[in-house]
Amino acid sequence: MSRLTDLLAQVKKKDSQLGDDLEREFKVLASRRSFGLNFERHRPEAVELPQRPIRKGDKVRVLPKRGSTKKGDQRLWIVKSLVKSGQDSLATISLLFTEEPETLEVSVHDLVVVAEFQDYIYPGLVSTGKVERGGDKPFHTVINGENYHALKALTYTHRGKVDVIYIDPPYNTGARDWKYNNDYVEAEDLYRHSKWLAMMERRLLVARTLLNPNGSALIVTIDEKEYLRLGLLLEQTFPDARIQMITSVINPKGVPRDGLSRIDEYLFLVQIGDTQIAGELKEGTGGKKVRWRGLTRTGANGVRSKSPGAFYPIYFNQAGRLVEVGEALPEDKGPADVTVPEGLYAAWPTPRPDGEDGRWSVVPETLRKLIKKGAVRIGKIDPENGQFPIFYLTSNQLRDIELGKLEVRGFSESGAMEVFFPEEGGRTSAPRTVWDKVSHSASEHGSMLLRALLAGRKFPFPKSLYAVEDVLRIFIKENLDAVVLDFFAGSGTTAHAVMRLNRQDNGRRQCISVTNNEVAAEEQKQLRESGYRPGDTDWEEQGICDYITKPRINAAITGTTPEGKEIKEHYKFTDEFPMSKGFEENAEFFTLTYESPISISHNLAFQRIAPLLWMRAGSQGSRIESAPQQGWEVVETYGLLADLDQAAGFCAAVTESDTVSIAYIVTNDDRRFQAVSRRLPDHVEAVRLYESYITNFKFTSGD
Repeated sequence: MSRLTDLLAQVKKKDSQLGDDLEREFKVLASRRSFGLNFERHRPEAVELPQRPIRKGDKVRVLPKRGSTKKGDQRLWIVKSLVKSGQDSLATISLLFTEEPETLEVSVHDLVVVAEFQDYIYPGLVSTGKVERGGDKPFHTVINGENYHALKALTYTHRGKVDVIYIDPPYNTGARDWKYNNDYVEAEDLYRHSKWLAMMERRLLVARTLLNPNGSALIVTIDEKEYLRLGLLLEQTFPDARIQMITSVINPKGVPRDGLSRIDEYLFLVQIGDTQIAGELKEGTGGKKVRWRGLTRTGANGVRSKSPGAFYPIYFNQAGRLVEVGEALPEDKGPADVTVPEGLYAAWPTPRPDGEDGRWSVVPETLRKLIKKGAVRIGKIDPENGQFPIFYLTSNQLRDIELGKLEVRGFSESGAMEVFFPEEGGRTSAPRTVWDKVSHSASEHGSMLLRALLAGRKFPFPKSLYAVEDVLRIFIKENLDAVVLDFFAGSGTTAHAVMRLNRQDNGRRQCISVTNNEVAAEEQKQLRESGYRPGDTDWEEQGICDYITKPRINAAITGTTPEGKEIKEHYKFTDEFPMSKGFEENAEFFTLTYESPISISHNLAFQRIAPLLWMRAGSQGSRIESAPQQGWEVVETYGLLADLDQAAGFCAAVTESDTVSIAYIVTNDDRRFQAVSRRLPDHVEAVRLYESYITNFKFTSGD
């Protein structure tokens, strides 16, 4: 609930009449909305961390008894002290945000740590497994953790480095598909929309800092329940971006909703900087001749008044050959004012249907240059009927010839180039705003595909693998080293799609997938009745990350199911091959941890900070897992100097390497840090540990 609602509830406890009167006035004020997107910025979210050890000073909640399905005590307490008691530890806790002091002594096993989003967090990562089939390729990474906190962690490793973010957030349909402050948001919740917007805004603001400002894209899927609000939120969060929306048919059979059969959903495309959308390849044009464009300009700009300099005669002889390009006419002159040389015919731009003069696509000087290049072709002319078909190659086509995307295989008798698509190439066109493709059906190519990878394991509404692949392709087709992020990773479709793209063009793209280990609502009830709680092994095994995401990515790479059997199905469409072949890719799985600044600054948490250092250097090659005994260590992409007295050897090793991009230097002395930095090659980024890490999370703390 919003902060005002909380305060009203407190007033009602003390004076019910006053509380009712205030609530009535509040509702009147709330109904007076100004134009635009208005919503409650609800009190910062709080997330329970069941696997986090209890420490003195932690905020905690008291868990309900095992076997209970009740919500339990949602009040927040602070841990004042911890003492050992046999095999158990007892915590003395004090109630927060109350005028009346209240303390309890509780077993730590009956407490769960709570992190509020305005709290400082100092994240770490613990590896929970990996699969390696990709040689020296960068690793795809999967992070099991609350996605807001994981995004905060990525501000240290990937600030301004992400090329594409693809997210499929909860659609806020009123079903039990997402929580706010540990509560499912129900359909009848009066604050359902503003809670959803508050949740999305917090994450989008952090995501904005991760996207490359020079050129990147955000892709967000949504349905009719929230697309209007999401569109406004994106406009407000990314005011300088170019935003488009695609309608995508994902369920041709349809789902009944309010008297209609809903077959589609929407994709918002947010383009940042100079990012460009790649055209779609049209089938059947490989090896065929390129289609030339007619010289007469069409469309709304195809009138003389839009470009007076493009209205001029083109002269032909009786044999149908182009002889001369005339000069542009003054605006007050027309064809009747031009004397055509004897024996020649004058071709003019085709008039508009309303009788207004048309125009050519280029000015005279440009046309003369195109003729010299062989970039102008003449069709069969018919002077008696005024037909002079003239065609030319556009600047984009000429550029594609220079880049080798189109092939010149000779010249015609008139000197025009013979231009073809490569045998394995084809014609491209701009993607349209309505996508209706068989490959995008979520049932056949989402649910059924997942069933082939993970037989017997259910996940609600997985996206079509090929739909995600297609939308990613239009942004990273030419970027073989792109970094893709999905912080609502769900079943792992985005990472799977990135691997498909890599196989098609030998790319080295990497995907960062973030998902929590939430257990579905029905399974939660059954587990609680059986006496389990979040954090228990039997509970965590049923969570989305451990039960679906990690096994799916593992199965996709290895070509085998979690049971070790070959996957029998085949991939379809753009790249068809047996799923059992897998992919030549690497992936590592991590769980997000929460460290204390003291342990970090005293170098006691290095093993959990190590993966972040490796990710910042590109998630590639070896990782420095522990503080080096010799004082420094250098691996493929980065180096670590822990003993500044060994700086000479460290700097020499970094200089000798042509792949190291980052040097981490552990020191509290800025003067000595600068001295070492000056001895490093210009292309190596010097990063001061742990000052840079701690400062980053002080500045990027919650709301």
